[in-house]
Amino acid sequence: MTNQTFSKVAVSISELKKNPMAAVASGKGFPVAVLNRNNPVFYCVPAAVYEALLDILDDRELIAVVSERSAEPSIRVGLNEF
Repeated sequence: MTNQTFSKVAVSISELKKNPMAAVASGKGFPVAVLNRNNPVFYCVPAAVYEALLDILDDRELIAVVSERSAEPSIRVGLNEF
């Protein structure tokens, strides 16, 4: 049974151990699947991609909060009230 790999580039654990930076660089800015016996065991994700992923997840959480609160009644507030 083979597992699906969610990246275009894959390296073995041995390759990662020999030269971690070269393994990451082989993805050219995209995630790299790390394989053990031809099965992906984890993904090496560049910092910029990881940060963007966290931003997307944060945005989705905020969208959920806004959607949840959109049915609540509005309260008019003037700028000079505070």
